[in-house]
Amino acid sequence: MNFAEMDILVVDDARFSAAVVNRTLAAAGYTNIRHANSAQDALGQLAQQPADLVVADWLMPGMDGLELTRRIRQNDEASNRYTYVLLLTAREGVDALQQAFDQGVDDFVSKSSMTEQLQHRVMAADRIIQRHNRVQTDYQRMLSFNRQLKKQALIDPLTGFGNRQDNLRALQNTLRQAEKRGGAACLILLHLEQFEVQQKERGAKVMQQGVLAFSRRLRQSVRPLDSVCRIQPDLFALVTWQPHLNHCEPSGFRRLYESLNHRAYQTAAGFISLHVSMALTASEGAASPEAMFGQAAEALPLSVAEKRIVAAATSDKENKEAQPDIPSANKGAL
Repeated sequence: MNFAEMDILVVDDARFSAAVVNRTLAAAGYTNIRHANSAQDALGQLAQQPADLVVADWLMPGMDGLELTRRIRQNDEASNRYTYVLLLTAREGVDALQQAFDQGVDDFVSKSSMTEQLQHRVMAADRIIQRHNRVQTDYQRMLSFNRQLKKQALIDPLTGFGNRQDNLRALQNTLRQAEKRGGAACLILLHLEQFEVQQKERGAKVMQQGVLAFSRRLRQSVRPLDSVCRIQPDLFALVTWQPHLNHCEPSGFRRLYESLNHRAYQTAAGFISLHVSMALTASEGAASPEAMFGQAAEALPLSVAEKRIVAAATSDKENKEAQPDIPSANKGAL
């Protein structure tokens, strides 16, 4: 994509500020620039025509830039795309930076230095967007290929994830890597609570859409080389290699737990809440995949009851001797 073709939406209720942004971007050679005078107007325009980049004022009446970003992220998740969000603000400091990034903002520019920084920040965003588009294209090709293989035993046709057999294979490979090269293999089971109850209330089609939205968020929240599988309609598994056994603790996956539980999932029937319980177990290579799966499965009820990540006790004696402080299902759980 030529940088001049990048679709940019400028959102600002102040005409003077919007004009400054427009002049700065036009001077850099960007020509495909749209304007919205409110966050609500911006959401309406994005529903009609998605943008590559949204440049928005942080402080706007009605809906501010952070809330706009949150809504954009929800819409992106539903449409399986990504919109780069850059906020303009008079706020400065680490607290403002942390608040913006926690809400999903990609970058922000201080208004006091907007004319000096905006052009360079947008050019950097342009490079990131182009890279993301290439990755997204490759991902769609892969997803299309996986759907063609849905009749094969290793693929879940709805999500494109592997199934239980694929999960065990991935875990076995990760255990071998840990045993030969060091580190630890970590298995996390993720259970969608009250799935059958919600399916009776909402219908199978709506729940399929919810599960698909959940699978997208899960895939986007973990590392590219991590293996994600769907074991049952309401049970997912994540297999990840960690450089040390101590990294396989509940605290290391707190952000994933919060990401999956604290935001609703969009479906054709509106947003639905899916509560996810998580249980994990780990080994430096001595355990068997089936044993680890059983350990994590036994710990899931505690996660459901106490609404937190739990770590299952491991039968790997070598791991116990090497790391006596590894948390169990009754100790050290979040």
